[in-house]
Amino acid sequence: MQLIDWIVLIGTLAFIVLYGTYKTRHNKNVTDYLKGGNSSNWWTIGLSVMATQASAITFLSTPGQAYHDGMGFVQFYFGLPIAMVIISMVFIPLYHKLKVFTAYEYLESRFDLKTRSLTAILFLIQRGLAAGITIFAPSIILSAVLGWDLVTLNIIIGTLVVIYTVSGGTKAVSITQKQQMGVIFAGMFITFLIILNYLPLDISFTKALELAGANGKLDILDFSFDFDNRYTFWSGIIGGTFLALSYFGTDQSQVQRYLSGKSVRESQMGLIMNGLLKIPMQFFILLVGVMVFVFYQFNESPLNFNPAAIEDVRNSEYASEFNQLEINKKDLDLSLKDKQLLYANTENEVEKKNISNEITYLNNLENDLREQTKKLILKANPDAETNDKDYVFIHFILNNLPRGLIGLLLAVIISAAMSSTASELNALASTTAIDLYKRNVRVRDEKHYVRASKWFTLLWGVIAISIACVANLFDNLIQLVNIIGSIFYGNVLGVFLLAFFIKYVTSNAVFWAAIITQAIIIYFWYIDLMPYLWLNLVGCLIVMFIAIILQPIIGNKKQQ
Repeated sequence: MQLIDWIVLIGTLAFIVLYGTYKTRHNKNVTDYLKGGNSSNWWTIGLSVMATQASAITFLSTPGQAYHDGMGFVQFYFGLPIAMVIISMVFIPLYHKLKVFTAYEYLESRFDLKTRSLTAILFLIQRGLAAGITIFAPSIILSAVLGWDLVTLNIIIGTLVVIYTVSGGTKAVSITQKQQMGVIFAGMFITFLIILNYLPLDISFTKALELAGANGKLDILDFSFDFDNRYTFWSGIIGGTFLALSYFGTDQSQVQRYLSGKSVRESQMGLIMNGLLKIPMQFFILLVGVMVFVFYQFNESPLNFNPAAIEDVRNSEYASEFNQLEINKKDLDLSLKDKQLLYANTENEVEKKNISNEITYLNNLENDLREQTKKLILKANPDAETNDKDYVFIHFILNNLPRGLIGLLLAVIISAAMSSTASELNALASTTAIDLYKRNVRVRDEKHYVRASKWFTLLWGVIAISIACVANLFDNLIQLVNIIGSIFYGNVLGVFLLAFFIKYVTSNAVFWAAIITQAIIIYFWYIDLMPYLWLNLVGCLIVMFIAIILQPIIGNKKQQ
């Protein structure tokens, strides 16, 4: 990185932190601090919801996903607009009517304190871990690529977030997320234009798309019912709707974003905005990844995009074997470049079909070389990360973008990490302060709860940074956190659905059903009965079924 990149990176991040701290330095009461004074308009809510979901790993992994597997991942989001409509019609009016600070506060009015406390604690466990991962995920990749110290990166990112989140609360999160989303969109759009500019002069955008299609990267829709294929139209519509209902409807990190709205209508419009823009946003990020793929059809690409893994091989006894693979890869790159140019400039459809078959054959040879490289990496270092999807985009940024833009794109990645982490810390503090502390510690002074909320934000910030710093002690940590989220999400959503729609089921039945369900889901995961993503649906159905069965046996009288 050059001096100009450091200036852009540090200047961008410093502006976001200082602006957020300055604009929200006065919070008179708990409503101001935790709900932003209910002053957010719909487009602020929409951007904040999008920023909370779009973590740094989105902008690191999604282009790499498209580079390797194409655009099919966008189907994962097909159910999100449906979920936004349902939440706008059912969840938001109830939350605003009761003037709740947290989603779990509603459960006490519908059931009782123990049900509210149980769901709040389940949220704190899984989201507390996730806050650490949103810091750790970009840090581990930036550390591997840039050679920076991992612990230092964790502390820098975490501290920047804590400064303005402690100072300004929910309003600071919303205000800074607007700046962060501006940086993110600008950085990704500029990168897209630069990639197109880097292509050969006779390769237009239309021809680039044609080449991507010939290489199988534009297969967007899959209407098959193949359960081995994770991303299909049906899994997106059905499973995506279910997951989005769980996340946006019951996860306080998202609920808090639209609870800050001026009115029910503003909150609803903010969520609808998210529903309308999320799929195009993900489509564009995937398209950037596809264009990176097309770029590397005319430029040399590494056998593995993880520089730390390549360094392990170069310094091992397998260096000579790796050098031979690199020679083979260079010869293959030249052949692929010739075939891609020939395909792009051929009009005859029969010839294009024949060339396309040759390109597929060469791509298969390249995949074989990459698989051989992975085996060498594991021989050199059994603990090395061979899955390089997360490293594709950052490798392109550091090796191909002009000075200044490298700093901007690194600011995009760190801004995305900050936006997600800020929302999570804000939600963790709100849930701790309102659902546990305020509910059990009776103090009339509003300023006391504001101070308590700030201390809880700081506490969760320290916990998140600590989790990020020890994350390298665990194996498959990101997968572990996804598993933990799936273990809890379905159960909590089932409790909310019971509260909304099954009116005769009361607190005792729901509380014990939730406890039993949690034990069952943990057991299902322990014996590896099913893929962990299905635990969301199964957990929701089980808790509702058990509660209905238990109601005639242990259910208390219906609450008024």
